[in-house]
Amino acid sequence: MNMHSLRDTPATRQRVAVLGSTGSIGTNTLDVLARHAEQWQVFALTAGHNVDLMAQQCVQFKPAFAAMADDTAAQLLRERLQAQGLAIEVLAGAEAIAQLAAHPEVDAVMAAIVGVAGLAPALAAAQAGKRLMLANKEALVVGGAWFMQQVKTHGAVLLPIDSEHSAVFQSLPEDASTWPARVEKIILTASGGPFRQRDPATLAQVTPAEACAHPNWSMGRKISVDSATMMNKALEVIEARYLFDTDPDQLAVVIHPQSVIHSMVQYRDGSIVAQLGTPDMRVPIAYGLSWPERIESGANRLDFMALSALTFESFDEPQHQQRFPCMQLAWQALRGPQGSTAILNAANEVAVESFLQKRLGFDQIYALNAHVLEHCTPGPVDSLAALVELDHQARRLAQVYVQQAARC
Repeated sequence: MNMHSLRDTPATRQRVAVLGSTGSIGTNTLDVLARHAEQWQVFALTAGHNVDLMAQQCVQFKPAFAAMADDTAAQLLRERLQAQGLAIEVLAGAEAIAQLAAHPEVDAVMAAIVGVAGLAPALAAAQAGKRLMLANKEALVVGGAWFMQQVKTHGAVLLPIDSEHSAVFQSLPEDASTWPARVEKIILTASGGPFRQRDPATLAQVTPAEACAHPNWSMGRKISVDSATMMNKALEVIEARYLFDTDPDQLAVVIHPQSVIHSMVQYRDGSIVAQLGTPDMRVPIAYGLSWPERIESGANRLDFMALSALTFESFDEPQHQQRFPCMQLAWQALRGPQGSTAILNAANEVAVESFLQKRLGFDQIYALNAHVLEHCTPGPVDSLAALVELDHQARRLAQVYVQQAARC
C-alpha cells in the first residue's frame, strides 16, 4: 500500500471529488469538508438520481463539475443550477463519473458509490494515481488482488473508509512491511444488526422496513439489509483480506452490539490494539482525508463514564449460525477460484434488490447467494471488462433464481 505524508504536499487547498455525494457517506464527507474549507475544495460531485439534494450541495459547495447517473437527471440539475445562476458544468453517465474521478485537477477522491457501479470510477482514480478514500467495498470484493495491483502500479494512495477497516488501519504498524512478522489476527467487529436476538424461525417474515432499521448506524437501504443478513460483514472480511494482504484464516469476526470498538488487531505477543469511538462515519472520513494527521470530525466524544458494559458474542453459537448463514460465504469465496468473490457480490446485489422489491424473502437471500456461488463458473480477473462480464454472468443466474422462487 503506497502511503505518503501530507507533510510533503504543498500548503494549498486539496481538490476533492466526492463520488456518491447524496448518500450517507457522501453527505458525511461534505459535512467534514465544510468544517475545513481552508484545507479542501470540493471540485466535483456525483450522484445517482437525487436531483434535489445534489442541487442543494452544488449551491453550498459550488464545485466545478457535477455528474448524475443519466441524462434525465442531469438535465433537471442543469435547469436548477441555471435558475440559481451557477455556472457548474453538469455531466451524465458512468463514463463521465469515471472521468471526474481521474480528472487531472483532482487530488483526492471519496469513492462512496454503492455496489459494483462504484468499481469503474474507483479504478479510474487508482489508475490516475489519486489519493483514493475507499468507502465502496465492492471495488475490492470484485476487483480483489488485481485492483490492489492497479493501486500499486499507478502509485495511488489507498485509504479505507469503512469504520472497521479504518479501525484496523489505525491499529496496525505504520510500516506495512512489518505486518506479516508482527500480526497474528485481524478481528472485525459486527453490531449484530437488527436481528441479533430474533428467533431464526421468524426470519422468513422479515420486511424491508424491519431490515433497514439498524440499531446503531444510519446507512442506505442496501447496506442496511446487508447488515441485517451479516452479508455486509462477509464482504468486509473479503475486503480486509485484500486491503491488508492477509490470509483468510487470519481474519475473524466477533459480535459487539455496542459498536464502540470498531475493530482490533491481535499481535503475535498476545497483545491487542483496538480503535474505539462513537458510531459516527465522520471519524473514519476525517482520518482518510487528513492521514497521517488528525482533524476535527464533528463527532461526539466517547464518554467512558456513560458507557454500558461492552459485550461480545461468537458467530459460532448455533443460534447465530442460523440467523447469519451468509457469514461463512466470505471464507468459501476466498478459498474458491479467482473471481469467486466477484460472483458472490453480484449475487448478493440481485438478492438484496429483489428483497427490497418484495420479490424474494429475507431468508432466501442466503440461499440465492450460495446457489450462484456454487453454480456460476469463475473466470480470470485481469481487466475491468473481465470483471464486468463475470458480474453480468452471475446476475443472470441470480435473476433466474429469483424468477423460479417467485413461481414456488
